[in-house]
Amino acid sequence: MHKLLAGNNAQRMFLLGNEAIARGAVEAGLAVGATYPGTPSSEISSNLFEMSLESDLYFEYSVNEKVSLEVAAAAACSGLRSMAIMKHVGLNVAADPLLTLAYVGVTGGMVVVTADDPQMFSSQNEQDNRYYGKLAGLPVLEPSSVEEAKEMVRYAFELSEKVGEPVLFRTTTRINHSTGIVPLGSIAPVKKVGEFVKDPFRWVPIPAVARNLHVKLLKNLEEAKKLSETSEYNFCEGSGRWGIICNGVSYNYVRDGVKELGIEDRVKILRIGFSNPLPEKMIKTFLAGCEKVLVVEEGEPFMEEAVKAFAQEEGLTIPIRGKAPDLFSRLYEYDPAMVRKVIATCFGLAYASPVAPDLADVPEIPQRPPNLCAGCSHRASYYIVKKAAEGMETICPNDIGCYTLGILPPLSMADFLLCMGSSLGAGCGFSKATDKKIISFIGDSTFFHSGVAGLINAVFNNHNLTLVILDNGTTAMTGHQPNPGVDMNQLKLDGYGRVSIEDVVRGVGVPFVTVIEPFKVKKSIAAVKEALEFKGVSVIISRQMCTLYAKALKLDSKRTFRISDKCKGHRNCINDLGCPAFFTKDGRVEIDAGLCSGCAVCAQICPENAIVPVKD
Repeated sequence: MHKLLAGNNAQRMFLLGNEAIARGAVEAGLAVGATYPGTPSSEISSNLFEMSLESDLYFEYSVNEKVSLEVAAAAACSGLRSMAIMKHVGLNVAADPLLTLAYVGVTGGMVVVTADDPQMFSSQNEQDNRYYGKLAGLPVLEPSSVEEAKEMVRYAFELSEKVGEPVLFRTTTRINHSTGIVPLGSIAPVKKVGEFVKDPFRWVPIPAVARNLHVKLLKNLEEAKKLSETSEYNFCEGSGRWGIICNGVSYNYVRDGVKELGIEDRVKILRIGFSNPLPEKMIKTFLAGCEKVLVVEEGEPFMEEAVKAFAQEEGLTIPIRGKAPDLFSRLYEYDPAMVRKVIATCFGLAYASPVAPDLADVPEIPQRPPNLCAGCSHRASYYIVKKAAEGMETICPNDIGCYTLGILPPLSMADFLLCMGSSLGAGCGFSKATDKKIISFIGDSTFFHSGVAGLINAVFNNHNLTLVILDNGTTAMTGHQPNPGVDMNQLKLDGYGRVSIEDVVRGVGVPFVTVIEPFKVKKSIAAVKEALEFKGVSVIISRQMCTLYAKALKLDSKRTFRISDKCKGHRNCINDLGCPAFFTKDGRVEIDAGLCSGCAVCAQICPENAIVPVKD
């Protein structure tokens, strides 16, 4: 049995934040879940998917976040408890249905998990999705710990049903990927079959209907505001005249900082966990008892701006500070030392940073920047396209996935990137704006997510570009989740269909399509050259399973290579491929047998044929 289905309310379990959220969902009786995987939220989805194989929960990996939200919305409008899970930029994709769903409302509890990523550990921006709650008029909840995350998910479903609206459950990387001891509750039975009551003048928001629905939304928001005022997740502690308002993980840093500065008797803390709508009366009462206030929140000044507005309405002229050159930045994550220092600065306390330990005798830690794995088929594909395009002036729009690391030398095959699917749309634009050869790259999962529409656009408008679809048989970047092109039989899961990328490409009318196996270098270069010379839309499908996924499925070759005495030191292997299995020792190139996957690409490009299989 899956560990998150085991246990009862007499037990405690050491859980990752994402595991705690998944457990909270099943304790709440989650019936339908849907996702498109995205770090830092991915483990929520993987755990729910695994649990669905052993329980009455239905869970799916949807083609993108928009579809996942629509799946969950339909379930919630049928009276079932549902959840849509995504990373913060995924909510941009799902924003279209989300904002209208707020008008329509739900009858069963619906939670939308948005995992924000301050510091951009795995993202292209660090947008603050609390503003989606304000934009859509939806409640927003923010946990401060792993334990609270589990309990707050349960509350989120109850809140959703009380106000008749989906609830945004906003986490940050520090909550998703921390671990803590979590008391377990009982798992509620799943209501498997819902009932959709037809009422077009509620569920179909044509303008005449939507006008009335907007009125209803604002009434629901007022009800949420009342609940925010009394929510257990908004609370005050301490009794000093200095005030600190905080949320999320910042609350923990504030508590530590106040204690370490020895000012517990001078500071009161207002922790906001129900952050939209903000508890206006509670905040105004809090401000009335303060001489000075500091707002501590990662990201944007969401609370700070509202708090200042509340103070103005009350005629209060106390200093309220947060984002400022001498205090907090809108950039990146906070940490305990930073928060402690800013608290001291804001309240005029004498403070000296702890003396840094002397590390002069400690060796420098080797840097390990992100890199494509040893034996990654994307490296072979990039090498092949680069060789085939020699002598051409190219622009290479790239996309979101492992293959984005093609930006790094020696491959250097990423020139422009915006979001999932942008390689196609941008490629169309570059083909009209320049006279360069456009080579767009996209992965298999991303192609299904948001690449198909861009390809149709290219065909319809007869753009001159080449698209390379890097088909490695899985959604690799976020942990080998399935996508519509994956053979689910290899995972011993039945009941799934499978969509052929080649059939889709040919079906939308692409006039030139070729499929290559990138580990066959010479043959692939010839095929790519032909595609690049074609005038109009050409598509290259580079098909080779992710080396780590193949290893997990026990489909890898288990063959490794070594450098023989024929090596003359040309270093094509390092200078052209940059595979991390290579290293130098005493000026000689060597291969780490523990990293080598046996792809043999390096052996095919070595001018002396000096790279040979290990005979073991």
